Amino acid sequence: MANFAKPENALKRADGKLTNHMPIDLVLGLYEIDILRRVFAELINVGQKQDALQALHDLITSKRYRAWQKPLEKIMFKYLDLCVDLKRGRFAKDGLIQYRIVCQQVNVSSLEEVIKHFLHLSTEKAEQARSQADALDEALDVDDLEADRKPEDLQLSIVSGEKGKDRSDRELVTPWFKFLWETYRTVLEILRNNSKLEALYAMTAHKAFQFCKQYKRTTEFRRLCEIIRNHLANLNKYRDQRDRPDLSAPESLQLYQDTRFDQLKVATELGLWQEAFRSVEDIYGLMCMVKKTPKSSLLMVYYSKLTEIFWISSSQLYHAYAWFKLFSLQKNFNKNLSQKDLQLIASSVVLAALSVPPFDRAQSASHMELENEKERNLRMANLIGFNLEPKFEGRDMLSRSALLSELVSRGVLSCASQEVKDLFHVLEHEFHPLDLGSKIQPLLEKISKSGGKLSSAPSLPEVQLSQYVPSLEKLATLRLLQQVSKIYQTIRIESLSQLVPFFEFSVVEKISVDAVKNNFVAMKVDHMKGVVIFGNLGIESDGLKDHLAVFAESLNKVRAMLYPVPSKASKLGGIVPNLADTVEKEHKRLLARKSIIEKRKEDQERQQLEMEREEEQKRLKLQKLTEEAEQKRLAAELQERRKQRILREIEQKELEEAQALLEDTEKRMKKGKKKTLLDGEKVTKQNVMQMALTEQVKERQEMEKKLQKLAKTMDYLERAKREEAAPVIEAAYQRRLVEEREFYEREQQREVELSRERHESDLKEKSRLSRMLDFKEKFQEEVISRRQAEFDRIKTEREERISQIIRARKQERDIKRKQMYYLTCEEERIRKLQEEEEARKREEAEKRKKEQAERKAKLDEIAEKQRQRELELEEKEKRRREEVLKGTDAPPARPAEPTVAPAAAPSAVAPSSGSGKYVPKWKRQTAEASGPAAPTPTRPAAESDSWTSRGPPQRSDKWTSGSSSDRPSGGDAWRSGEERRSPFGSSRPRPAQR
Repeated sequence: MANFAKPENALKRADGKLTNHMPIDLVLGLYEIDILRRVFAELINVGQKQDALQALHDLITSKRYRAWQKPLEKIMFKYLDLCVDLKRGRFAKDGLIQYRIVCQQVNVSSLEEVIKHFLHLSTEKAEQARSQADALDEALDVDDLEADRKPEDLQLSIVSGEKGKDRSDRELVTPWFKFLWETYRTVLEILRNNSKLEALYAMTAHKAFQFCKQYKRTTEFRRLCEIIRNHLANLNKYRDQRDRPDLSAPESLQLYQDTRFDQLKVATELGLWQEAFRSVEDIYGLMCMVKKTPKSSLLMVYYSKLTEIFWISSSQLYHAYAWFKLFSLQKNFNKNLSQKDLQLIASSVVLAALSVPPFDRAQSASHMELENEKERNLRMANLIGFNLEPKFEGRDMLSRSALLSELVSRGVLSCASQEVKDLFHVLEHEFHPLDLGSKIQPLLEKISKSGGKLSSAPSLPEVQLSQYVPSLEKLATLRLLQQVSKIYQTIRIESLSQLVPFFEFSVVEKISVDAVKNNFVAMKVDHMKGVVIFGNLGIESDGLKDHLAVFAESLNKVRAMLYPVPSKASKLGGIVPNLADTVEKEHKRLLARKSIIEKRKEDQERQQLEMEREEEQKRLKLQKLTEEAEQKRLAAELQERRKQRILREIEQKELEEAQALLEDTEKRMKKGKKKTLLDGEKVTKQNVMQMALTEQVKERQEMEKKLQKLAKTMDYLERAKREEAAPVIEAAYQRRLVEEREFYEREQQREVELSRERHESDLKEKSRLSRMLDFKEKFQEEVISRRQAEFDRIKTEREERISQIIRARKQERDIKRKQMYYLTCEEERIRKLQEEEEARKREEAEKRKKEQAERKAKLDEIAEKQRQRELELEEKEKRRREEVLKGTDAPPARPAEPTVAPAAAPSAVAPSSGSGKYVPKWKRQTAEASGPAAPTPTRPAAESDSWTSRGPPQRSDKWTSGSSSDRPSGGDAWRSGEERRSPFGSSRPRPAQR
C-alpha cells in the first residue's frame, strides 16, 4: 500500500492528476513518486478504475488516517463513485464502515451526506438501466436477487432461442437492481445502532419498502422485514452500547412506529398476509416495549389493516372486533367524520358481527386444542386491544353473543343503515321459519349495492358491504334450519329447498353437516324417502349418553311381558319362607344407613371445623390488616411531624436571613433616616420581608434618579463635542482622498515598469535554459533505468527470501506435527497404563474384601460351635448337680455302702465352706486332693488351648494390655466376675448357685 503524507494526494493520484510537476514535500520521496506514477498515473483516464478503487480503499482502511478531515469526505465521494461504477458492494460496505469509525464522534453529518450520495448514485444507476430496457417485466423475472443464475437456466435460454435483446436486457437491468438491493442492506446494517442517524435509517427503510412495492419483490420484502426485526431485537438485547438509540425518546419512537406502519401498508398491498400479520405483531411489541399508545391516525391504519388480514384468514370474529375498535376510534377522534361515512362504518361493524358463525367450532375439540384456542384468543385479543384476564376463558370473552350485545349497548346498531337494522332484527330476534328467506333476500340485495370510498376517513380502505353477503346467506340458512327444526319433525326436501332461495339443496346439505357437527341443529336427511328428519338436541344427547340404561329398561319390559308377575297369594307364599333373609337384609340396610348418618355427621362436624378454621384465619388476616393500617397511620403521623419540623426550621432560617437583610439595609441607609424596627413590636417573617423589600425599592428608585440626571449631563457634553469636531473631520477626510489618489497612480506606474523588466529577464532565462533540455531527458532516462534494475534486484531477493521462509515454516510444521503425534501416543500409553494399574488395584481390593468376608464367616462359625459346646457342658453340669443334690437329700439308710458316704460328705461340705458361689467338679476334686488350704488350680491345658487357639490374634493384645494389678493371673483371667466371656466378645451369664 502506498503511504501519502496528505490524503488529498491519493485522490489526485486516483484521478491521474499527480505528476512530476507536484512539489516534492507533498509526498514521501522521489522514489515513491516514480513508482506510483508509473502504476497509478492516469488510471481513470485509461480505464483502470479497479486499480484506482484499490488505491482509495488502501487509503481509507489505513490506520494513519483515523482523524476526520475535510479531504476524506471528497475521497469517500470519489470512492463510492468508483464502487457504484464497478458494482463493488463489498468494497463500498468496507469503506463506509471505516468512515463511520472515523467520523462517528466528530462529524456525523458528513457520514449522512456520504450515505445519501451513495443511495442517490445507486438509485440513479438502477433507474437509468430500467429506462434503457424495453422489456422490464422479463428483465426482472428473477425469484431472488441474491441468487446467481443457474447453469440449467443458461442451457434453457440457449435451447429456447431467446433473443439477443432480451438477454442483453437481463444482463443490463438485473445486476443494477441486485446492486441497489445490496446498497439498501448495507446502509441499514451500518445505521442500525446509530442514535444520531435514526432519520436516515428510517428514510432508507422507506425507500427499500417502496423498491419492493414498485417492482413486486416479495422475497426481498420478507428479508427486509426480517432484517429490521433483527435490528430491533439486537437493540433491546445489547442495551449497553454507547450510541444505541433510545426508544423512550418521542422522536425515536415516532420514527420506529412510522417504519413499522409503512411495512404493514406495503405488506398488505403486495398481498403478503402472513408477513402483514407479523408486522402487526411487531407494532404491538413496539407498543408494549415503550408502554405508549401511538397516535390515533396510526391506530386507525393499524385496525384497518387488521380488518383486511382477519378477513383474508377467515377469522370473522376477530375481523368483527377489529371493525368495532376502528368504529370507536373514528367516532371519538375523527372530528371531520360525516354522518354518511359513520353510517357506512357502523353498517360494516354490524354485518361483520353477523357474519360470525353462530356456533363455537371448538366445543367438540380435545383438551390440547382448547388450550391452543385459548392462547390464540388471548393473543388476538391483545392485538385487537381487548385486555383479557388469564383466569377467564378467552373464547368466552371474545364471542359472537358478547360482541352483538356490546354493539347494541354502545349504540353502534343505531348508527347503521335501516336495511342493516332490519336484517339484524330478522336474524337475531324474530321467528319466521317459513318466510325467513323471502324477508332477507331483498335486504341482502340492497346491502350488496351499498359501499364505496369514505370521503372523511382517508386512512380506511374502501368499504364494500357486498363481501358480507355470502356469509349472511349462510347464516340465514342456519337460522332457517334452526327455526324449522322447532316446528317440524319431518319435512320434504322439495319444501325445504323452496324455503331457502339462496342455495341449492346440495349446498344446504353441506351447511347442515357443519351445523350438526357443532351441535347447532339435530337433523338427518333420508334421500330414499326424500325427507329431512329433525330431532331434539337434548333428547338425542341423553339417549346417546345413557343408551345402555335404556336398553336394560327395554329388556326388563320384554321380560315382564314374557313372564308376568304372579298374584298376591303367590307373592306371600314366596316371601314368608324367606322372611329371615329379608329381616337380615333390612337389618344390614339399617346398619348401613346408620353408618352413613354417622359419616354425614362426621363430615358436617369436619366442615364446621373447617369453617371455624377459615373464620379464624379471616379474623387473623383482618387483625393483621388492622395492625398494618395502624403501622401505616403511625408512620404517616411520624412523617407529618418530621415534615412540620422541617417546615419550622425552614421558616426560622428564612426569618434569620430576613433579619440579616434588614440589618444590612439599615446600615446602608442614611443615619438621619435610621429607624429601629424591633423595639416595641412583634417581629414576623412577613413584616420583616416587607420592610426589607420596601427599603430596597426606595434605594433603587433614588439610584435610578441619580443615573437619569448623570445620563442627561453626559448627553449634553457628547452632543457639544460632536458639533465642534464635525468640520475638522470633513477637512481631514478630503485631504486623505487626495493623498491616496496620488499614491495609487505612483504605485500603478511602478508596477507596470517592474512587469516589463521581469518579462524581458524571463525571456533571456528561457533562451539560456533551453540548451539543457536534451541533457535533462538523458539524465532522467538513466535514473529510471537504474531504479528499475534496483527494483528488479530487490524484488528477486524478496521472492527468494519468501521462498526460504516458506520452506523453513513447512519444516517447522512437520516437526511440530511429529512432536504432537509423539506426545499424543505417549499420553495414550500413559493413560492405558494408569487404567491398567487402577483396574489391578480394584481387583486386589475386591479380592481382599472377599478374603476378609470369608475369614469373618469362619470366625463366626467357630464362635457358634464354641457356644454350643459350652451350652452342652453346662447342661451336663446341671444334670450332674441335680443328681448330686438328690443324693444328699436321701436318708442314710444304707449301711452296706460305706464307701459312698465319705465321698459325698466332702462334696456336701465343700460348697458350704466356700464363699457362697458355685464350684465346678474338677475344682472340688482338686481341693479334696490337696487339702482345704491349697490354692485354686489353673484351668486345664486342653481347655485353655481350645479357648486361645480359636480367637483372632488381636484379641490377645486386648486382654494382655493394661496394668498387672487390674488383670487376673493365669486361667482366671477368662472367668473373673460372675460371667464367662468368650474370646470373640460374646458373653453369657453364669448360672446362679442353687
